[in-house]
Amino acid sequence: GAALQRPLWASTSTKNPDYPDTLYVDKLIGPHTVNTAPPKTIDAFVDHGSVAVTIEAGIDEAVQVFTDLEQTGVDMTKVTDQLLTEGVDKFATAFNELIAAIEEKCKVIAA
Repeated sequence: GAALQRPLWASTSTKNPDYPDTLYVDKLIGPHTVNTAPPKTIDAFVDHGSVAVTIEAGIDEAVQVFTDLEQTGVDMTKVTDQLLTEGVDKFATAFNELIAAIEEKCKVIAA
């Protein structure tokens, strides 16, 4: 059979200082999930995080939010498509800049 697919929550540090420092780690705990976080966030979670299956909390409320958005004319498919495109573009730009920098370093070393 196929390998189990696991959601990967990447770089789940809290950027807004008004939020708890373990917010995204605490709220994204569930079976078969993977979470990558910077050391500072991991240290905070070890110190005062909550270990509990939280990913399933609030599902009914989340469904209602999406229903409300749809009823107000927000097209979530369009929103997520745009976010995906912008995110991929940013990663592609960063990757291309990295490759260009490596190529320049190689030229310097080879000279």
